[in-house]
Amino acid sequence: MDIETQRDSGRTGAKGMGRAAVRGLALALVALPGAVLCFTLSLVSFALIPIGVGIVTTPWVLTGVRAFADWRRVLAAEWGGVRIPSAYRPIPEDANPWTRTFGMLRDPATWRDARWLPVDMTAGFVTALLPAVLVLYPLEGFALAAGLWRVFPDGYWYGFVPVTGQASALAAAALGLVILFFGHFFAPRALQAHFRLTKAVLGANQGELAERVRVLTETRRDAVDTSAAELRRIERDLHDGAQARLVAMGMDLGTIEMLLDKDPAKARELLAQARRSSVDALAELRDLVRGIHPPVLAERGLGDAVKALALRLPLPSEVTVELPGRADAPVESAAYFAISEILTNAVKHSGADRLWIDLHHAEGMLRITVTDDGKGGAAIGAGSGLAGVERRLGTFDGVLAVSSPAGGPTMVTMEIPCVLS
Repeated sequence: MDIETQRDSGRTGAKGMGRAAVRGLALALVALPGAVLCFTLSLVSFALIPIGVGIVTTPWVLTGVRAFADWRRVLAAEWGGVRIPSAYRPIPEDANPWTRTFGMLRDPATWRDARWLPVDMTAGFVTALLPAVLVLYPLEGFALAAGLWRVFPDGYWYGFVPVTGQASALAAAALGLVILFFGHFFAPRALQAHFRLTKAVLGANQGELAERVRVLTETRRDAVDTSAAELRRIERDLHDGAQARLVAMGMDLGTIEMLLDKDPAKARELLAQARRSSVDALAELRDLVRGIHPPVLAERGLGDAVKALALRLPLPSEVTVELPGRADAPVESAAYFAISEILTNAVKHSGADRLWIDLHHAEGMLRITVTDDGKGGAAIGAGSGLAGVERRLGTFDGVLAVSSPAGGPTMVTMEIPCVLS
C-alpha cells in the first residue's frame, strides 16, 4: 500500500511539474508582449491627453488594460488558486469621453494596473518562464550525453560544465538530472510565486481598503441622515395635514351630534363638510404613503412605478423599460426616488418640452438614463438636487453622471450594481 502511494505521488508530482512548465511557458510567451503593448499604449495615450486626443483614446486603452488584467486574474484563480478581486469603479455606459477618461484616471485600480505592467514584463516574465526552464533545460543535458556533443567539435558549455567529450557530456547529463530533480519540487512553486507576485501588485492595499471603509462610513451616515430627515418629513406632513383634518372632522361630528335635534339643516351642512374633510384626509394619507413607498412599486416593480410616475408629469414623456426581473426592494426604492428627484428638477428648472426615461439591466448593473431637451447647464454641486441623488445612490455603491452642455440636451445617467430575481 505504501509503495503504491509513493508511486501515485511520484506520478502526480511529475504531472504537476509538466503542467507548471507548459502553463509557465504559455504565460511567458503571451504575457510579455501583452504587457509591453498595454504599457506602451497607456503611456502614449496619457501623453496625448493635454492635446485632446488622449481624451478619446484613453478609455479604450484602459478598457483593454483592464481586460488583460482581468484575464490574468482568471488564470491566477484557475491555475494557481490565487484569487485577485477586480475592484474597478463602475463608469456609466453612456458617459461622455471626458467623464469616462477622468473617471478611470481617478480610480486607484487604474494606477495599480499601471504599476503592475512593468513588473509583469520583468519579474513576472522570469517567474513564469522559470518552471519551463527547470523542466526543458535538463533535456538538453540528456541530448548532449546521447551524442549531441559531437555536433560541437570546439566544445559547448552546458551550465558550468564544458562539454568536450563523452565523459563531460555525461557530467552535463548528471547536472541536467540535478536540475530536473529540483524542478520536480520548485517548478509548481515558481508558477505559484508568479501568481502571488501578480496578486501583490494588482491586489488592493491597506490604504485603498481604508479609503473604501471611509466611503462606506460616509454613505452609511448619509443614509442615516436621509432616513431621519424622511421621518421628520412624515411626522410634519401627518401633523400639519391628515391629523389636522381628522381633528377638525372630529369636532364637526361633535357639533353635528348636538345640532341633530335643534338645527337639522345646519347639521346636514356640517355633515357634508365632514365628508369632504374625510375625503381630503384620505387623499393626503395616500399621497403620504406614496411618498414613503408607492404601492405600485411594491406590487408591480420599478418599471411600472416609473411609468405611473411619468403619467403624472406635466410634460410629455417616453419610458423604455427592459428589466427581466426585479431588484431588491431597497434598490428599487432608491432608484425610484432618484428618478423622481431628477424628473422634478427637469420639470422645474430645465425648460424642457419632452422627457425620455430608459431603464435596463446589463452586466450586473441597473442602468437608468433620464434625458430632456431643455436648456442644459445642470451640474452636481453642493446644495443641488443632483448632489442628494448622488448621496442616495452612494449608499448602494451607485454612481451618477451628468452631461448637460449649455443649450442642452441634459442626460443624467445612473448605475447601481444589483442582481435581478
